[in-house]
Amino acid sequence: MPFRLEPERTFRHALEQAGDHQNNHQSTAKIGLWVCSGSPLVAEIMAGSGADWLLIDAEHSPNSLESVLAQLHAVHGYPVLPMVRLPWNDAVLIKQYLDLGAQNLLIPMVNDAEQARAAVAAVRYPPHGVRGVGSALARAARWNRIPDYLARADETISLAVQIETAEAVENVKDILAVDGVDAIFIGPSDLAASMGYLGQQEHPEVTSAVERCLAAAQEAGKPAGVNAFVEATARRYIDAGARFVLVGADVAILARSSEELAARFAQTPGKADGGERPASY
Repeated sequence: MPFRLEPERTFRHALEQAGDHQNNHQSTAKIGLWVCSGSPLVAEIMAGSGADWLLIDAEHSPNSLESVLAQLHAVHGYPVLPMVRLPWNDAVLIKQYLDLGAQNLLIPMVNDAEQARAAVAAVRYPPHGVRGVGSALARAARWNRIPDYLARADETISLAVQIETAEAVENVKDILAVDGVDAIFIGPSDLAASMGYLGQQEHPEVTSAVERCLAAAQEAGKPAGVNAFVEATARRYIDAGARFVLVGADVAILARSSEELAARFAQTPGKADGGERPASY
């Protein structure tokens, strides 16, 4: 039985659709949650939250190809867009994550146009790229049950690259100009560290650099996203043109909520009384 391609499951398609009906940035920004636990059960809980998209993280989380696949299975029945962040900009890893059925990829630490072009080549089959051909073996093609997958694979894939160093900010216009880069995503934590402000994502120079990237993306006509766990900052970036924003993570939500609940009963100093929270995330 042939299977239907699902371009509507890509960020590119969703953001294009949102742009067609855009009245203002606030109404069209896609709100996302980070899935870092490595648990398919937690991923499914997050998928039912009402968020627009999930970031399944394989860079800083205890995830493997097998656990990412299980989480893609768990969230598939929900009206949420899953994006997978890879550990590194590596053609072999990109091939493997694509073959297991990840349609939306986020590639970390892309610092210049050359690295962006390498990521693009890795998601495309020859002659336009270097992706290895294994569709008969892969869930991406439903084991060759999707007609013409090899010719139409690009329809099912969106590629975002992560801007998270001072070097990347300097090169952001060149990165955005690379054909095949569908979106950029700004990571304020690593960006702050790169700029000499480790753990200070709210530093004015860091937020200014983020807004510079958002403006460059608007000028290039490509969507930009950003990570912002502080509500006021998230809304500021949405107003500045962010089209998709991560506003929380499963592990952080569990950590902070469990601390607050325990503190209300144990009267732990510095918790229930609104004490200081960790500065970074």
